[in-house]
Amino acid sequence: MGSCLSADGGRAGPSPVTTPTGKRQRKGSRKRAGSRNSSFDAKLEQLHRLPGRMYSNGSSGIASLFTQQGRKGTNQDAMIVWENFGSRSDTVFCGVFDGHGPYGHIVARNVRDFLPLKLSAHWEVHMGNEEYRDSSMSNAGSMNSDEIASVILEEELTGSVDLEEKERHPEIFTTLKASFLKAFKIMDKELKLHSNIDCFCSGTTAVTLVKQGQDLVIGNVGDSRAVLGTRDHNDCLLAVQLTVDLKPNLPREAERIKRCKGRVFALRDEPEVARVWLPHNDSPGLAMARAFGDFCLKDFGLISVPEISYRRLTERDEFIVLATDGIWDVLSNKEVVNIVASAPTRSIAAHSLVESAVRAWRFKYPTSKIDDCAVVCLFLDSDTSISASNCKTSELGDDLLDMTEVINDKEAMVGAAGLDRSSTVRDNPEIQAESRVTNLQLRRQARHENPNALEGDEWSALEGVSRANSLLTLPRVVAGGKQSPQGKIKQMSPSDAC
Repeated sequence: MGSCLSADGGRAGPSPVTTPTGKRQRKGSRKRAGSRNSSFDAKLEQLHRLPGRMYSNGSSGIASLFTQQGRKGTNQDAMIVWENFGSRSDTVFCGVFDGHGPYGHIVARNVRDFLPLKLSAHWEVHMGNEEYRDSSMSNAGSMNSDEIASVILEEELTGSVDLEEKERHPEIFTTLKASFLKAFKIMDKELKLHSNIDCFCSGTTAVTLVKQGQDLVIGNVGDSRAVLGTRDHNDCLLAVQLTVDLKPNLPREAERIKRCKGRVFALRDEPEVARVWLPHNDSPGLAMARAFGDFCLKDFGLISVPEISYRRLTERDEFIVLATDGIWDVLSNKEVVNIVASAPTRSIAAHSLVESAVRAWRFKYPTSKIDDCAVVCLFLDSDTSISASNCKTSELGDDLLDMTEVINDKEAMVGAAGLDRSSTVRDNPEIQAESRVTNLQLRRQARHENPNALEGDEWSALEGVSRANSLLTLPRVVAGGKQSPQGKIKQMSPSDAC
């Protein structure tokens, strides 16, 4: 899994490229590789120009998007809204992705770009649309014929939902649930096999949804979150959390990891943050139980299987907020829906929420580097204005941004010492980026999407502050695939390690 490293912990130096038969590769092969890269660029450019597909700061009639780089280096968050998804006029796909590790930003953007294509293709497989399936599979780019055949075969041999579930939920849920499962599985497999993206110690979360009419299906991996803003019978604004933060402290997640010989324990200086560790090595200390990538842990209980849920929307439901943990670490669910509901216009709702989170970061964690933030606000009704009247609440405005009230909010105080964080890697002299990404096209794309980033910015680690990181250390790999020993990490309770 991951990239091959030399015995000194770094990549092996350049060597002649040979074919499996031992012959040197012809010079023309480099030209062909360049041609493939040009083709990749062309497909990516075509994808980014599709009508109704938004992946950068902006808004439409039904959605508002905004992402902002934190103070750690490259923005590792990504987001997407795709209207008329799957060529269906009443369907929209939304997602946010929070990358972590040295190349988390590249992983997050790759998943953002290709996961929706795979989901749409698998959806059509379930619907039996052969013509669309063939075109969508080819547009997905990275699925080969064997994988397409295996997907079709699995669909014929297995039912992804049981009979009871089919009776409880509408057909769209049973169909989309199977499609989500297949798309996430193929996406993670392709990340593992990707020759130009090193996902050994890098990965991303993904909270995604498909809304068709009043049917809402959500697929979630990691600790990004979806929250619904709705009204009760007294017209009071309520926040309803639609997803579960899939962290290692959940009993079912910890049980699976330990059953696979992984270890789950917290560090003494952050006892509320359970982490995933290798069986015989105190690394990498991943603070989530499911993720794309992170293949150093995939044999030890970390999975990319999404948790899928269904909701039938009503006229009382106003909007859905998808956001990375840069938002949820400092604002409660209710504060988030209040901020969105009080935005003067829909077009700036996501921007207003990010600005509020940044202010909360500066007030609550002045010694911390602000985390990246990405927000998608999906509005559910046809009204283009937002009502700011919240029953039994004061006028929000500046009062909402009073950080004293934020600090005193019990829900916002979960992890009051900055322990409920999801970030990159703690600054440590033993931590070394063991590999390099060779895909220049993806780098150029990242610079294009994040023009405000400084050219000299490196992926930076978090210095010794009070907030926790998604990943603590990178496992070093020596010749023969064995891991070199790391410095011992003090556990909170060794009895918890399995």
